[in-house]
Amino acid sequence: MKKVDPFAGGMSDTTNSRSADTPVKKTRPLWMTIGILFLVFFVVIPLFSTFLFDEKNIGNVAVIPIHGVITADGEASYMYGSTVSSWQIVDYIKAADKNTNVKVILLEINSPGGSPVASDEIATAVKQAQKPVVALIRETGASGGYWIASAADHIIAHKMSLTGSIGVVASHLEFSGLMEKYGVGYERLIAGEVKDMGTPFKKMSAYETAIMQKKLDILHDYFIDEVAANRKLAREKVKKLATGEVYLGVEAKQLGLVDELGDYAVAEEYVKKTYALDSVEYMRYEPEKGLLDVLLGVMNEFSFHVGRGFGASVISQEQSTIMLK
Repeated sequence: MKKVDPFAGGMSDTTNSRSADTPVKKTRPLWMTIGILFLVFFVVIPLFSTFLFDEKNIGNVAVIPIHGVITADGEASYMYGSTVSSWQIVDYIKAADKNTNVKVILLEINSPGGSPVASDEIATAVKQAQKPVVALIRETGASGGYWIASAADHIIAHKMSLTGSIGVVASHLEFSGLMEKYGVGYERLIAGEVKDMGTPFKKMSAYETAIMQKKLDILHDYFIDEVAANRKLAREKVKKLATGEVYLGVEAKQLGLVDELGDYAVAEEYVKKTYALDSVEYMRYEPEKGLLDVLLGVMNEFSFHVGRGFGASVISQEQSTIMLK
């Protein structure tokens, strides 16, 4: 039997109408799909990879990268670029030292220096390690970076790397002249004669400059003492070299600041020969990157190149005196 559906303008078959108890196909909500994908990529896969392949349990040479400015907490700095945390590096050194598979610890250094405290914390951990520590200075191992390298049992540096720079700096910008030009004043309210010493809003007095210089000299003496003891060099010799000058790797070798010139291949041969290793298997102690970190890295790389197009013409003249083109 068929009847006319006045609203449809045609015929409808009552025999083909859906039964009330017929199951209705449901679609999965979008938020549920996103949640499942999130769990798979950020929870299941990382956990599965950890149980299946734990990098911290393989390899006989632990590579610990020390890249960027050395700080206590590792917070990024817009002025100085990438940073590395001393507490994290110390943890890596201790973990590698306890790992029964590790025979040698290799510090991969590419750092211009940083905090005296953070540098000393890492250097102390290096000296306390029971296993041999080799430092490889790739491009830069200056100031605090060299302080750390000097604590190692053996230092290998690329012949064109920048090393040394045994000195301390605490310079700062001072805006008082600019403020005066534009009619901006600094209302000085302090309790303590030198409480605002070093503020950029006023010139330092001779008395304040003397105080700051005294502290820098003390830190400089600590630096000299550490390098002399670590490298088994006469303190007077190190003091003569501690002008803050940066030495090329080849110069540092002649001065006794490094033991050998070379790269990863040289470091590998040294480790194999010195510590009787038939082969070298590296494992890196560094923060693990998740999918989100990789995606952000790609975005940052893209942003860098976009920005580089606008800024290259401004800085190219300055870079030409430093970089090989």
